[in-house]
Amino acid sequence: MRTSTRHRRGRTAAAVAMATVLALTAAACGDDGSGSTGDEGSGKGEITFWDNNGGPRTAVWKEIIKDFEAANKDIKVKYVPIPITDVQSKYDTAIAGGGLPDVGGVGAAYLSGIVAQDALEPVGARIKDSALNGKLVESMVEGVRTAGGRGDEMYSVPTSANNGTLWYRTDLFKAAGLGAPTTWDAFYTAAEKLTDADKNAFGYTIRGGAGSVAQALDAMYGQSGITTFWNGDKTTVDDPKNVAALEKYVGLYKKTTPEADVNNDFAKMVAQWDSGTIGMLSHNLGSYQDHVKALGEEKFAGIPNPTGPGGVRVQVSNPVDGLGLFKASKNKAAAWKFIEFAASHESNSKWNEAAGAIPANTDAAKDAWISESEPTKLAARSLTDGSTKIVQLPYYLPDWNGITKAGNEPEFQKVLLGKSTPKAFLDKLAGELNEAQAEWKQQNK
Repeated sequence: MRTSTRHRRGRTAAAVAMATVLALTAAACGDDGSGSTGDEGSGKGEITFWDNNGGPRTAVWKEIIKDFEAANKDIKVKYVPIPITDVQSKYDTAIAGGGLPDVGGVGAAYLSGIVAQDALEPVGARIKDSALNGKLVESMVEGVRTAGGRGDEMYSVPTSANNGTLWYRTDLFKAAGLGAPTTWDAFYTAAEKLTDADKNAFGYTIRGGAGSVAQALDAMYGQSGITTFWNGDKTTVDDPKNVAALEKYVGLYKKTTPEADVNNDFAKMVAQWDSGTIGMLSHNLGSYQDHVKALGEEKFAGIPNPTGPGGVRVQVSNPVDGLGLFKASKNKAAAWKFIEFAASHESNSKWNEAAGAIPANTDAAKDAWISESEPTKLAARSLTDGSTKIVQLPYYLPDWNGITKAGNEPEFQKVLLGKSTPKAFLDKLAGELNEAQAEWKQQNK
Protein backbone atom coordinates (compact mmCIF):
# COMPACT_ATOMS: atom_id res chain seq x y z
CA MET A 1 0.00 0.00 0.00
CA ARG A 2 1.29 3.46 -0.90
CA THR A 3 2.22 5.78 1.96
CA SER A 4 -0.09 8.52 0.58
CA THR A 5 -2.99 6.06 0.61
CA ARG A 6 -2.31 5.04 4.19
CA HIS A 7 -2.28 8.70 5.20
CA ARG A 8 -5.51 9.36 3.34
CA ARG A 9 -7.22 6.42 4.96
CA GLY A 10 -5.89 7.46 8.34
CA ARG A 11 -7.26 10.96 7.92
CA THR A 12 -10.59 9.56 6.71
CA ALA A 13 -10.89 7.21 9.66
CA ALA A 14 -10.09 10.00 12.11
CA ALA A 15 -12.62 12.29 10.48
CA VAL A 16 -15.32 9.64 10.58
CA ALA A 17 -14.60 8.92 14.23
CA MET A 18 -14.81 12.59 15.15
CA ALA A 19 -17.98 13.05 13.12
CA THR A 20 -19.52 10.08 14.92
CA VAL A 21 -18.72 11.54 18.33
CA LEU A 22 -20.16 14.92 17.35
CA ALA A 23 -23.24 13.32 15.86
CA LEU A 24 -23.90 11.26 18.98
CA THR A 25 -23.48 14.35 21.14
CA ALA A 26 -25.87 16.32 18.96
CA ALA A 27 -28.35 13.44 18.93
CA ALA A 28 -28.44 13.52 22.70
CA CYS A 29 -29.55 17.13 22.38
CA GLY A 30 -32.09 16.24 19.69
CA ASP A 31 -30.42 18.45 17.06
CA ASP A 32 -28.30 16.25 14.81
CA GLY A 33 -28.50 16.75 11.06
CA SER A 34 -28.01 13.23 9.71
CA GLY A 35 -30.50 10.42 9.89
CA SER A 36 -33.31 12.58 11.35
CA THR A 37 -36.57 12.12 9.47
CA GLY A 38 -37.78 15.63 10.29
CA ASP A 39 -41.41 16.46 9.63
CA GLU A 40 -43.67 17.61 6.79
CA GLY A 41 -44.88 20.45 9.00
CA SER A 42 -47.77 22.77 8.32
CA GLY A 43 -46.49 24.18 5.03
CA LYS A 44 -46.44 27.60 6.71
CA GLY A 45 -44.00 29.57 8.83
CA GLU A 46 -40.26 30.18 8.37
CA ILE A 47 -37.77 28.05 6.47
CA THR A 48 -34.01 28.53 6.18
CA PHE A 49 -32.25 28.51 2.82
CA TRP A 50 -28.47 28.25 2.37
CA ASP A 51 -27.16 29.75 -0.86
CA ASN A 52 -24.08 27.74 -1.87
CA ASN A 53 -22.57 30.68 -3.78
CA GLY A 54 -23.37 33.53 -1.43
CA GLY A 55 -22.16 36.90 -2.64
CA PRO A 56 -22.14 36.54 -6.45
CA ARG A 57 -25.70 35.15 -6.47
CA THR A 58 -27.17 36.99 -3.46
CA ALA A 59 -29.01 39.68 -5.43
CA VAL A 60 -30.88 37.28 -7.72
CA TRP A 61 -31.77 34.93 -4.85
CA LYS A 62 -33.22 37.86 -2.89
CA GLU A 63 -35.38 38.69 -5.91
CA ILE A 64 -36.64 35.11 -6.16
CA ILE A 65 -37.30 34.95 -2.42
CA LYS A 66 -39.26 38.22 -2.60
CA ASP A 67 -41.36 36.78 -5.46
CA PHE A 68 -41.92 33.56 -3.53
CA GLU A 69 -43.01 35.31 -0.35
CA ALA A 70 -45.43 37.47 -2.36
CA ALA A 71 -47.01 34.32 -3.80
CA ASN A 72 -46.88 32.43 -0.47
CA LYS A 73 -47.72 35.01 2.18
CA ASP A 74 -47.74 32.46 5.00
CA ILE A 75 -44.11 31.38 4.38
CA LYS A 76 -40.97 33.38 5.18
CA VAL A 77 -37.54 32.43 3.88
CA LYS A 78 -34.45 33.10 5.97
CA TYR A 79 -31.63 33.59 3.47
CA VAL A 80 -28.10 32.57 4.50
CA PRO A 81 -25.27 33.26 2.00
CA ILE A 82 -22.44 30.72 2.19
CA PRO A 83 -19.23 31.43 0.23
CA ILE A 84 -18.68 28.78 -2.41
CA THR A 85 -15.27 27.93 -0.94
CA ASP A 86 -16.81 27.12 2.46
CA VAL A 87 -20.04 25.38 1.58
CA GLN A 88 -18.90 21.76 1.73
CA SER A 89 -17.26 22.16 5.14
CA LYS A 90 -20.32 24.09 6.41
CA TYR A 91 -22.59 21.19 5.47
CA ASP A 92 -20.27 18.61 7.02
CA THR A 93 -20.06 20.61 10.25
CA ALA A 94 -23.83 21.05 10.42
CA ILE A 95 -24.46 17.37 9.71
CA ALA A 96 -22.16 16.40 12.57
CA GLY A 97 -23.22 19.06 15.05
CA GLY A 98 -26.71 20.19 14.03
CA GLY A 99 -28.02 23.34 12.41
CA LEU A 100 -28.76 22.22 8.86
CA PRO A 101 -31.09 24.40 6.76
CA ASP A 102 -34.43 23.28 5.37
CA VAL A 103 -33.23 23.88 1.81
CA GLY A 104 -29.72 24.30 0.49
CA GLY A 105 -27.88 24.74 -2.76
CA VAL A 106 -26.01 21.49 -3.43
CA GLY A 107 -23.55 21.03 -6.28
CA ALA A 108 -23.01 17.62 -7.85
CA ALA A 109 -19.32 17.71 -6.91
CA TYR A 110 -20.10 17.20 -3.22
CA LEU A 111 -23.60 15.74 -3.41
CA SER A 112 -22.53 12.15 -2.79
CA GLY A 113 -20.78 13.06 0.46
CA ILE A 114 -23.96 14.60 1.87
CA VAL A 115 -26.06 11.68 0.62
CA ALA A 116 -23.64 9.20 2.23
CA GLN A 117 -24.23 10.93 5.58
CA ASP A 118 -27.99 10.41 5.18
CA ALA A 119 -28.72 14.12 5.39
CA LEU A 120 -30.81 14.66 2.25
CA GLU A 121 -34.39 13.70 1.52
CA PRO A 122 -34.99 11.73 -1.71
CA VAL A 123 -36.88 13.97 -4.13
CA GLY A 124 -37.72 11.68 -7.06
CA ALA A 125 -41.28 10.98 -5.92
CA ARG A 126 -41.89 14.63 -5.05
CA ILE A 127 -40.81 15.69 -8.54
CA LYS A 128 -43.18 13.17 -10.15
CA ASP A 129 -46.09 14.59 -8.15
CA SER A 130 -45.23 18.22 -8.90
CA ALA A 131 -45.37 20.72 -11.74
CA LEU A 132 -41.67 19.99 -12.35
CA ASN A 133 -42.44 16.51 -13.70
CA GLY A 134 -41.23 16.36 -17.31
CA LYS A 135 -39.87 19.92 -17.10
CA LEU A 136 -36.24 19.22 -16.20
CA VAL A 137 -33.45 18.77 -18.75
CA GLU A 138 -32.77 15.04 -18.83
CA SER A 139 -28.98 15.32 -19.00
CA MET A 140 -29.01 17.40 -15.81
CA VAL A 141 -31.36 14.95 -14.13
CA GLU A 142 -28.94 12.18 -15.06
CA GLY A 143 -26.06 14.30 -13.75
CA VAL A 144 -27.49 14.67 -10.24
CA ARG A 145 -28.77 11.09 -10.23
CA THR A 146 -25.30 9.74 -11.06
CA ALA A 147 -23.56 12.10 -8.66
CA GLY A 148 -25.78 10.97 -5.79
CA GLY A 149 -24.40 7.45 -6.13
CA ARG A 150 -27.67 5.74 -5.11
CA GLY A 151 -28.91 4.23 -8.35
CA ASP A 152 -31.99 5.87 -9.86
CA GLU A 153 -32.91 7.97 -6.82
CA MET A 154 -32.45 11.75 -6.91
CA TYR A 155 -31.29 13.76 -3.91
CA SER A 156 -31.42 17.24 -5.42
CA VAL A 157 -33.50 19.11 -7.96
CA PRO A 158 -31.21 20.32 -10.77
CA THR A 159 -31.31 24.06 -11.37
CA SER A 160 -28.42 24.81 -13.72
CA ALA A 161 -25.36 23.56 -15.51
CA ASN A 162 -22.23 25.41 -16.36
CA ASN A 163 -19.93 24.78 -19.26
CA GLY A 164 -16.23 25.07 -19.85
CA THR A 165 -15.64 28.18 -21.94
CA LEU A 166 -12.59 29.58 -23.69
CA TRP A 167 -12.82 33.34 -23.33
CA TYR A 168 -10.69 35.31 -25.76
CA ARG A 169 -9.97 38.97 -26.42
CA THR A 170 -11.41 39.70 -29.85
CA ASP A 171 -9.62 43.07 -29.99
CA LEU A 172 -6.21 41.48 -29.40
CA PHE A 173 -6.93 38.65 -31.85
CA LYS A 174 -8.01 41.10 -34.54
CA ALA A 175 -4.91 43.26 -34.04
CA ALA A 176 -2.72 40.17 -34.41
CA GLY A 177 -4.59 38.91 -37.48
CA LEU A 178 -5.80 35.79 -35.70
CA GLY A 179 -9.07 33.92 -36.13
CA ALA A 180 -11.08 32.51 -33.23
CA PRO A 181 -9.23 29.71 -31.34
CA THR A 182 -11.74 27.04 -32.26
CA THR A 183 -9.15 24.22 -32.49
CA TRP A 184 -6.36 23.26 -30.12
CA ASP A 185 -3.79 23.98 -32.83
CA ALA A 186 -5.21 27.50 -33.22
CA PHE A 187 -5.20 27.87 -29.43
CA TYR A 188 -1.47 27.13 -29.14
CA THR A 189 -0.64 29.35 -32.13
CA ALA A 190 -2.55 32.25 -30.59
CA ALA A 191 -0.98 31.71 -27.16
CA GLU A 192 2.48 32.13 -28.67
CA LYS A 193 1.68 34.96 -31.08
CA LEU A 194 -0.06 37.12 -28.46
CA THR A 195 2.81 36.90 -25.97
CA ASP A 196 5.22 39.78 -25.50
CA ALA A 197 6.54 39.42 -21.96
CA ASP A 198 8.48 42.70 -22.14
CA LYS A 199 5.15 44.49 -22.58
CA ASN A 200 3.42 42.31 -19.96
CA ALA A 201 1.27 40.78 -22.71
CA PHE A 202 0.58 37.05 -22.62
CA GLY A 203 -1.38 34.66 -24.77
CA TYR A 204 -3.01 32.69 -21.96
CA THR A 205 -3.51 32.53 -18.22
CA ILE A 206 -3.16 29.03 -16.76
CA ARG A 207 -4.77 28.00 -13.48
CA GLY A 208 -2.15 26.93 -10.96
CA GLY A 209 -3.96 27.53 -7.66
CA ALA A 210 -7.26 26.14 -6.35
CA GLY A 211 -9.23 24.35 -9.08
CA SER A 212 -6.14 23.66 -11.20
CA VAL A 213 -6.60 19.89 -11.50
CA ALA A 214 -10.11 20.13 -12.95
CA GLN A 215 -8.94 22.62 -15.58
CA ALA A 216 -5.94 20.46 -16.43
CA LEU A 217 -8.22 17.42 -16.90
CA ASP A 218 -10.40 19.42 -19.28
CA ALA A 219 -7.39 20.47 -21.36
CA MET A 220 -5.99 16.92 -21.37
CA TYR A 221 -9.11 15.11 -22.53
CA GLY A 222 -9.93 17.88 -25.00
CA GLN A 223 -6.62 17.34 -26.76
CA SER A 224 -6.31 13.57 -26.44
CA GLY A 225 -9.82 12.86 -27.71
CA ILE A 226 -10.35 10.15 -25.07
CA THR A 227 -14.06 10.13 -24.22
CA THR A 228 -14.32 7.85 -21.18
CA PHE A 229 -12.94 8.33 -17.68
CA TRP A 230 -12.83 4.60 -16.95
CA ASN A 231 -11.49 1.73 -19.01
CA GLY A 232 -13.01 -1.12 -17.04
CA ASP A 233 -12.04 -0.44 -13.43
CA LYS A 234 -9.00 1.66 -14.31
CA THR A 235 -9.00 5.38 -15.03
CA THR A 236 -7.78 6.77 -18.33
CA VAL A 237 -6.14 9.87 -16.80
CA ASP A 238 -2.68 8.31 -17.16
CA ASP A 239 -3.22 7.14 -20.74
CA PRO A 240 -0.14 8.05 -22.84
CA LYS A 241 -2.28 10.38 -24.97
CA ASN A 242 -3.32 12.30 -21.86
CA VAL A 243 0.26 12.43 -20.62
CA ALA A 244 1.36 13.93 -23.94
CA ALA A 245 -1.51 16.43 -23.84
CA LEU A 246 -0.63 17.55 -20.32
CA GLU A 247 3.04 17.94 -21.26
CA LYS A 248 2.06 20.33 -24.04
CA TYR A 249 -0.38 22.22 -21.84
CA VAL A 250 1.94 22.81 -18.87
CA GLY A 251 4.62 23.82 -21.35
CA LEU A 252 2.72 27.10 -21.69
CA TYR A 253 3.60 28.15 -18.13
CA LYS A 254 5.95 31.15 -18.02
CA LYS A 255 6.42 30.82 -21.78
CA THR A 256 3.06 32.29 -22.81
CA THR A 257 1.53 32.87 -19.34
CA PRO A 258 2.31 35.14 -16.37
CA GLU A 259 4.62 33.59 -13.77
CA ALA A 260 2.12 34.48 -11.02
CA ASP A 261 -0.33 31.97 -12.49
CA VAL A 262 1.19 29.22 -10.36
CA ASN A 263 -0.84 30.52 -7.39
CA ASN A 264 -3.96 31.76 -9.18
CA ASP A 265 -7.42 30.48 -8.34
CA PHE A 266 -10.36 31.42 -10.56
CA ALA A 267 -11.01 34.79 -8.89
CA LYS A 268 -7.42 35.98 -9.33
CA MET A 269 -7.27 34.57 -12.83
CA VAL A 270 -10.48 36.28 -13.92
CA ALA A 271 -9.45 39.61 -12.36
CA GLN A 272 -6.07 39.39 -14.06
CA TRP A 273 -7.64 38.70 -17.45
CA ASP A 274 -10.23 41.45 -17.09
CA SER A 275 -7.68 44.11 -16.19
CA GLY A 276 -4.72 43.15 -18.38
CA THR A 277 -3.65 42.23 -21.90
CA ILE A 278 -3.94 38.46 -21.82
CA GLY A 279 -5.35 36.78 -24.91
CA MET A 280 -7.23 33.78 -23.52
CA LEU A 281 -8.77 32.47 -20.32
CA SER A 282 -10.30 29.06 -19.61
CA HIS A 283 -13.15 29.37 -17.13
CA ASN A 284 -16.89 28.82 -17.37
CA LEU A 285 -20.00 30.81 -18.22
CA GLY A 286 -20.21 32.14 -14.68
CA SER A 287 -17.63 34.87 -15.30
CA TYR A 288 -19.48 36.40 -18.27
CA GLN A 289 -20.87 39.38 -16.36
CA ASP A 290 -17.43 40.12 -14.88
CA HIS A 291 -16.00 40.36 -18.38
CA VAL A 292 -18.84 42.57 -19.60
CA LYS A 293 -18.31 45.01 -16.73
CA ALA A 294 -14.55 45.13 -17.20
CA LEU A 295 -14.22 45.03 -20.97
CA GLY A 296 -17.57 45.77 -22.56
CA GLU A 297 -19.22 43.34 -24.94
CA GLU A 298 -17.12 44.33 -27.97
CA LYS A 299 -13.67 43.30 -26.73
CA PHE A 300 -14.18 39.63 -25.91
CA ALA A 301 -16.05 36.50 -26.88
CA GLY A 302 -16.58 33.07 -25.38
CA ILE A 303 -16.66 29.75 -27.19
CA PRO A 304 -16.90 26.12 -26.08
CA ASN A 305 -13.60 24.32 -25.67
CA PRO A 306 -11.52 23.93 -28.84
CA THR A 307 -11.99 20.86 -31.01
CA GLY A 308 -9.35 18.17 -31.13
CA PRO A 309 -8.61 15.13 -33.30
CA GLY A 310 -11.03 14.72 -36.19
CA GLY A 311 -12.84 17.94 -35.32
CA VAL A 312 -14.43 16.39 -32.24
CA ARG A 313 -14.92 18.49 -29.12
CA VAL A 314 -14.31 16.61 -25.86
CA GLN A 315 -14.99 18.14 -22.45
CA VAL A 316 -15.04 16.85 -18.91
CA SER A 317 -18.40 17.14 -17.18
CA ASN A 318 -19.21 20.23 -15.16
CA PRO A 319 -21.04 19.67 -11.86
CA VAL A 320 -24.78 20.29 -12.09
CA ASP A 321 -26.03 22.67 -9.43
CA GLY A 322 -29.25 21.96 -7.59
CA LEU A 323 -31.42 22.42 -4.53
CA GLY A 324 -31.55 19.81 -1.77
CA LEU A 325 -34.31 19.19 0.76
CA PHE A 326 -32.72 18.31 4.08
CA LYS A 327 -34.10 15.31 5.92
CA ALA A 328 -33.95 17.01 9.33
CA SER A 329 -36.28 19.83 8.22
CA LYS A 330 -39.30 20.30 10.45
CA ASN A 331 -41.26 21.95 7.65
CA LYS A 332 -40.61 19.95 4.49
CA ALA A 333 -43.90 20.96 2.93
CA ALA A 334 -42.98 24.67 2.95
CA ALA A 335 -39.39 23.89 1.95
CA TRP A 336 -40.59 21.86 -1.03
CA LYS A 337 -42.86 24.72 -2.14
CA PHE A 338 -39.78 26.94 -2.23
CA ILE A 339 -37.80 24.40 -4.27
CA GLU A 340 -40.67 24.03 -6.74
CA PHE A 341 -40.91 27.80 -7.08
CA ALA A 342 -37.16 28.29 -7.53
CA ALA A 343 -36.99 25.57 -10.20
CA SER A 344 -40.08 26.82 -12.05
CA HIS A 345 -39.89 28.44 -15.48
CA GLU A 346 -39.80 32.11 -14.45
CA SER A 347 -37.51 31.78 -11.41
CA ASN A 348 -35.12 29.33 -13.04
CA SER A 349 -34.82 31.58 -16.08
CA LYS A 350 -34.22 34.65 -13.91
CA TRP A 351 -31.50 32.91 -11.88
CA ASN A 352 -29.66 31.47 -14.86
CA GLU A 353 -29.77 34.69 -16.84
CA ALA A 354 -28.16 36.48 -13.90
CA ALA A 355 -25.57 33.72 -13.49
CA GLY A 356 -24.93 33.22 -17.20
CA ALA A 357 -25.61 29.50 -16.80
CA ILE A 358 -27.76 26.97 -18.66
CA PRO A 359 -31.25 26.47 -17.14
CA ALA A 360 -32.45 23.08 -15.93
CA ASN A 361 -36.10 23.94 -16.57
CA THR A 362 -36.89 23.02 -20.16
CA ASP A 363 -39.21 26.01 -20.64
CA ALA A 364 -36.58 28.40 -19.25
CA ALA A 365 -34.03 26.90 -21.65
CA LYS A 366 -36.15 28.18 -24.56
CA ASP A 367 -36.27 31.80 -23.38
CA ALA A 368 -35.03 34.59 -25.63
CA TRP A 369 -32.06 35.61 -23.47
CA ILE A 370 -30.35 32.27 -24.24
CA SER A 371 -30.01 33.31 -27.89
CA GLU A 372 -29.12 36.90 -27.00
CA SER A 373 -26.11 35.75 -24.95
CA GLU A 374 -23.75 34.31 -27.57
CA PRO A 375 -21.52 32.33 -25.15
CA THR A 376 -24.54 30.74 -23.45
CA LYS A 377 -26.18 29.96 -26.79
CA LEU A 378 -23.04 28.26 -28.09
CA ALA A 379 -22.60 26.34 -24.84
CA ALA A 380 -26.21 25.17 -24.78
CA ARG A 381 -25.98 24.11 -28.42
CA SER A 382 -22.72 22.23 -27.90
CA LEU A 383 -24.31 20.20 -25.11
CA THR A 384 -27.45 19.29 -27.04
CA ASP A 385 -26.53 18.97 -30.73
CA GLY A 386 -24.24 15.96 -30.41
CA SER A 387 -21.07 17.88 -31.33
CA THR A 388 -19.52 17.47 -27.88
CA LYS A 389 -18.39 14.28 -26.17
CA ILE A 390 -18.63 14.54 -22.38
CA VAL A 391 -16.21 12.68 -20.13
CA GLN A 392 -18.29 12.00 -17.03
CA LEU A 393 -16.17 12.64 -13.96
CA PRO A 394 -16.84 10.35 -10.95
CA TYR A 395 -18.29 12.92 -8.55
CA TYR A 396 -19.94 10.01 -6.75
CA LEU A 397 -16.60 8.92 -5.27
CA PRO A 398 -16.42 10.06 -1.62
CA ASP A 399 -12.71 10.78 -2.11
CA TRP A 400 -13.13 12.69 -5.40
CA ASN A 401 -12.77 16.19 -3.97
CA GLY A 402 -9.98 15.20 -1.60
CA ILE A 403 -7.98 13.57 -4.37
CA THR A 404 -8.47 16.24 -7.04
CA LYS A 405 -8.17 19.27 -4.78
CA ALA A 406 -6.07 19.30 -1.60
CA GLY A 407 -4.53 15.94 -2.43
CA ASN A 408 -3.08 16.88 -5.81
CA GLU A 409 -3.27 20.62 -6.48
CA PRO A 410 0.12 21.10 -4.76
CA GLU A 411 1.45 18.28 -6.96
CA PHE A 412 0.26 20.11 -10.07
CA GLN A 413 2.10 23.21 -8.92
CA LYS A 414 5.26 21.11 -8.71
CA VAL A 415 4.74 20.14 -12.35
CA LEU A 416 4.42 23.80 -13.38
CA LEU A 417 7.57 24.65 -11.44
CA GLY A 418 9.53 21.79 -13.04
CA LYS A 419 9.88 19.87 -9.76
CA SER A 420 7.83 16.96 -11.06
CA THR A 421 6.75 15.61 -14.43
CA PRO A 422 3.29 15.34 -16.00
CA LYS A 423 3.68 11.54 -16.11
CA ALA A 424 4.58 11.29 -12.41
CA PHE A 425 1.65 13.56 -11.54
CA LEU A 426 -0.84 11.54 -13.60
CA ASP A 427 0.49 8.20 -12.35
CA LYS A 428 -0.08 9.33 -8.76
CA LEU A 429 -3.52 10.70 -9.56
CA ALA A 430 -4.52 7.52 -11.40
CA GLY A 431 -3.38 5.26 -8.57
CA GLU A 432 -5.46 7.13 -6.02
CA LEU A 433 -8.52 7.23 -8.28
CA ASN A 434 -8.29 3.52 -9.07
CA GLU A 435 -8.15 2.70 -5.38
CA ALA A 436 -11.07 5.02 -4.58
CA GLN A 437 -13.13 3.38 -7.33
CA ALA A 438 -12.34 -0.11 -6.01
CA GLU A 439 -13.30 0.91 -2.46
CA TRP A 440 -16.54 2.51 -3.66
CA LYS A 441 -17.52 -0.60 -5.63
CA GLN A 442 -16.77 -2.82 -2.63
CA GLN A 443 -18.92 -0.67 -0.35
CA ASN A 444 -21.81 -0.61 -2.84
CA LYS A 445 -21.99 -4.30 -3.63
